[in-house]
Amino acid sequence: MTKNLLLTPFQKFVKTGSIVGILLFGTTIIALIWANSAYAPYYESLLQYKIGFSFEGFELKKPLILWINDGLMAIFFFLIGLELKRELLVGEINTLKKATFPLFAALGGVIVPIVLYLLLNENPETTKGWGIPIATDIAFALAILSLLGKRVPLSLKVFLTAFAIIDDLAAVIVIAVFYSTNVEAELLLYGVLLIAPLALLYKYRKYNLEIGLILAVIIWFLFLKSGIHPTIAGILLAFTIPIKRRLNVTKFAVSLSSISNEITTKSTNDENDDDEKHILTKDEMNCIDNLDDLTAKVISPLQHLEHKLHSITAYFILPVFAFANAGVVITADYAYDFALMRNIVISLFVGKFLGIILFSYAGVKLKLTELPTGLNFKRIFGIAAIAGVGFTMSIFIDNLAFSGSDRSITSAKIGIIIGSLISGIIGYLILRFTSKKKGSVASVKNK
Repeated sequence: MTKNLLLTPFQKFVKTGSIVGILLFGTTIIALIWANSAYAPYYESLLQYKIGFSFEGFELKKPLILWINDGLMAIFFFLIGLELKRELLVGEINTLKKATFPLFAALGGVIVPIVLYLLLNENPETTKGWGIPIATDIAFALAILSLLGKRVPLSLKVFLTAFAIIDDLAAVIVIAVFYSTNVEAELLLYGVLLIAPLALLYKYRKYNLEIGLILAVIIWFLFLKSGIHPTIAGILLAFTIPIKRRLNVTKFAVSLSSISNEITTKSTNDENDDDEKHILTKDEMNCIDNLDDLTAKVISPLQHLEHKLHSITAYFILPVFAFANAGVVITADYAYDFALMRNIVISLFVGKFLGIILFSYAGVKLKLTELPTGLNFKRIFGIAAIAGVGFTMSIFIDNLAFSGSDRSITSAKIGIIIGSLISGIIGYLILRFTSKKKGSVASVKNK
């Protein structure tokens, strides 16, 4: 019973991820159709429409697509930061033993695609695209696994999520170190100096969402103007959010019972308390306020924010990002960089596939790690293929790597879409034909 209760939050995450993957696929198709229709100019003008504000001596106006990629995606990276912190402290990679196998898989899934891309690349101008094939899109990957239903054990989904999180961490480091240009050290220093006292305030005094939100906007702006991509500010801010609760569940239950009894007593004594009464008494309002304070103390600030942001990110930010970035024009007379396309397709599919398998196998054979319960290498083959679905983070790095070169950005996006599509289909087929549906053996025996 306890085990089921512990797995329920993860199962809920998997279900959400699956739905989001389907939603991402839908918005991608809509963007591709619109961008290649007679109404394509409206799509482009929408994304280039400038939004912002200005006053004497200051102006902040950016095209809509930049608000999406620099603004909304900072919130997405903030959520990634929260998930990373939780996983490192109390999640699937919070101990060396838990993290070892997905860590080996993730290292292979990062190193081999990079090496393969650099070996295949012959054009110095496209060398900087080496970071494109390093990350797995967890939403799309979980959506593919959901299509297999009960054929896929939960342990496989846990493994996929764990190494995808490590992949995301690698992608964040790559973006911060290699894809931030013309850095204004002074502005960056101001941003970092604001993060430090915020972390200390949360650790030693009290977590305050309002103060954090105001400082977050200022820090985001400083990072934006410093040349370091503002999404990195989202990651750093996430690590300031405390995970520790101010009240344990036992004390919460006792206090909750006390407040409940107090509300019951006051309601019983109130002769006018019926269905027609819509206004609470002052005493009842005080009880409700106490209940709000109590609830705020028992929920981890990190868990609370992660819970609130997950739906916003999953059902709004990621689909909007996909819609804004997946609308590539596909025409026969466009001067595509086919070599770049080919390199990305091979690096995503072959690089991820070989990297994850080789590193996982080497880790087990060298007795540096061991296969988690319920997994075998047939299933690892399937996951290794699905890991080549690198849509969201790959497109994001593509925009950074080839900023200013529409030809390279467009060619790389097509390569990402093709590589992700091949990876998803091959991974699905491997798992489909190597996994038996739960209960199928029993049903055969019964016959």
